[in-house]
Amino acid sequence: MKPDFKFNFRKRKKKLTTLLGLTLDGSRLDGVVLRRTNGSLQLLQSFSVQLTLDPLTGAPELVGREIRNQLDAAGVRERDCIVGLPLKWVLTAQTELPPLPDADAASLLQMEAERSFHTDIAQLQISDSRSPLAGDKKFVLLAGIPNTHLGSLEQVLAAAKLKPVSFGLGLTALQPPGKTDGVLALAIGESHVGLQITTRGVAALRALEGAIENEAGRRNLHANVVAREARITLGQLPSELSASVKRVRIFGPRELAQQLADEMELKFEPMGLKVEAVSAYAPNEFGVTLPPETSLSAAFSLAARGLTEQKPAFEFLPPKPTIIEQFITKYSSGRLRTTGAVAASVAAIVLGLFLFQQIQLWRLRSQWSHIKVKVTELQNIQDQIRQYRPWYDDSFRSLAVLRQLTLAFPEDGVVTAKTIEIRDGSTVSCSGNARDNASLLAMLSKLRASGGVSALKVDQIRGRSPMQFTFDFKYGNGGANEN
Repeated sequence: MKPDFKFNFRKRKKKLTTLLGLTLDGSRLDGVVLRRTNGSLQLLQSFSVQLTLDPLTGAPELVGREIRNQLDAAGVRERDCIVGLPLKWVLTAQTELPPLPDADAASLLQMEAERSFHTDIAQLQISDSRSPLAGDKKFVLLAGIPNTHLGSLEQVLAAAKLKPVSFGLGLTALQPPGKTDGVLALAIGESHVGLQITTRGVAALRALEGAIENEAGRRNLHANVVAREARITLGQLPSELSASVKRVRIFGPRELAQQLADEMELKFEPMGLKVEAVSAYAPNEFGVTLPPETSLSAAFSLAARGLTEQKPAFEFLPPKPTIIEQFITKYSSGRLRTTGAVAASVAAIVLGLFLFQQIQLWRLRSQWSHIKVKVTELQNIQDQIRQYRPWYDDSFRSLAVLRQLTLAFPEDGVVTAKTIEIRDGSTVSCSGNARDNASLLAMLSKLRASGGVSALKVDQIRGRSPMQFTFDFKYGNGGANEN
């Protein structure tokens, strides 16, 4: 059976008034304890520590004990916690969703997840964020985290005597999706820079691993790498979404954030984007009164949004089994099978008391039997239409792809193709040589503007003259079969 593809947000049995916000970033653990009272937030404790054990590789009992010791040293007694997961744990994929009923949309997204993620999606906890497009379509960002990572973290938290109420992402708490202009958000971490593009949903999410180098305990930020990757990520989005991005917001230590802001201003202000290094919360950030001189942090944002009941952009906390499921698991083997059999017999006797209701149902079934054949035929036809419509295509797709590539490449030979691979009739991979970067960018820009071309992504660029490149793109709606 395929796993259900749906947004899992854990329902709380009671409204929380105090919450511990935690974020993991490399070996650093940041935390705050907030309390909500009378429309305001009160900061009870805050701390930032370096862990000696890795939550993924260390023994859960030892890692949990280390965290518990750090919490005790900080005077933290709160058990309910909301955790910001490391961005580098997240696997992402992007797709477009046509106007469909909810059930069909869920099925289509599950198929896209199976195709896009290079692992069994049953091994992932998947959440999604949807950005509206023209024509009632939606641009969907699928985000998945391995269940093994989440399972290890839950064991660590249990050993630390903590009870998670939500697993989210610190960057989406710092910069949630808005209702107006889009935002390119950057968060400077311990070993990487987090990149997020939001419109009315989260459209892109990346961890830029090569942007920070640690030398002798000092972090060196490669701002030019961040600027380049940000431009590439923007270029991979549909033009409708990329054109809506009007601001660049940078979160992190003041000195590094300002260094990155200076570089981003040079690259993005000519494009009409306003760049700012964020150092404080807006007065109405969470809809409640904040403590004076509140320090900006992902842990604070997570806890504040949890206490103000703001739904997270992504939720990765695995759903908990119901009481019935726990009962079945506990009493389905051993000596207690006899008890289960007796209970089943009693239940069968009780069901016999509902004979009158069954008689009514039999009458209705008799009426149904007269129309069942026609209904079944219509349902089978509808199922076949829904099953085969995405794969039917009478166009010569491979020739159309080659034509678009031929029109995009310059005739003077400054950019040439070596290999072209077409997979599944819609995914195209091309490699070749270019005389210089300007010629390559001009070709890519022309190809990106071509009809039917989407999700163009540069995978690799090596050398200078000539430059060796590899890029991928989608052609058409995908899923067509060729004869």
